[in-house]
Amino acid sequence: MYFDYTYLLVLPAIILAMYAQHKVTSTYRKYSAVRNRKGYTGADVARQLLLSSGIRDVEVAPIAGQLSDHYDPREKVLRLSEGVYNSASIAAVGIAAHETGHAIQHNTGYGFLSFRNWILPAVNISSKAAMPLIIIGLLLGTGSGSLLLMQIGIILFCAVVLFQLITLPVEFNASSRAIELLEENHFLTDEEIKPAKKVLSAAALTYVAAALSAVLTLLRFVLLANRRRD
Repeated sequence: MYFDYTYLLVLPAIILAMYAQHKVTSTYRKYSAVRNRKGYTGADVARQLLLSSGIRDVEVAPIAGQLSDHYDPREKVLRLSEGVYNSASIAAVGIAAHETGHAIQHNTGYGFLSFRNWILPAVNISSKAAMPLIIIGLLLGTGSGSLLLMQIGIILFCAVVLFQLITLPVEFNASSRAIELLEENHFLTDEEIKPAKKVLSAAALTYVAAALSAVLTLLRFVLLANRRRD
């Protein structure tokens, strides 16, 4: 039976993704059960940090789901999951501050975020077209036509890789801003800052795993295309 060795390329990313998901889930579960000493909820922190940053046109609203928190730059709404919006846990405060960091990035024109938002429409299109083209190229077997389809798919997939790589500084910067804001505004004590960092670091690891997966998948596609050329 033929074994495609290129599958081994993406194995590290799969392992890291599984570990990252376990890490973020377990860390969130642990610190979502620990109430911060001052009793601030995630919504309290988000609203006060927005005001202290001079941002008055961003709404803070609840959204269904767990860890579904995000900032919507088009609607200018900071959406916090139910477990963060109404919770006074250390995890909730850290996550709310992180998402507020994205709103501040948007307000100040943070370069990486602006570029990511600019390429997002193109990435949405290329991500949907890349895989079908590559798969069709593989199914067609050898020949210039199948190779051409794969090459076009790989070029489109490069946009996905770029998006994942740009996401890293966006997320790291938002987390750094979050910790600084929590310290400056004294929402958490010195002892509570460390677990808040653990929550945000665990979340950041998922983005690292996604970027690694995209890079290694691209490398695998390139090797498969080169094999067809040979």
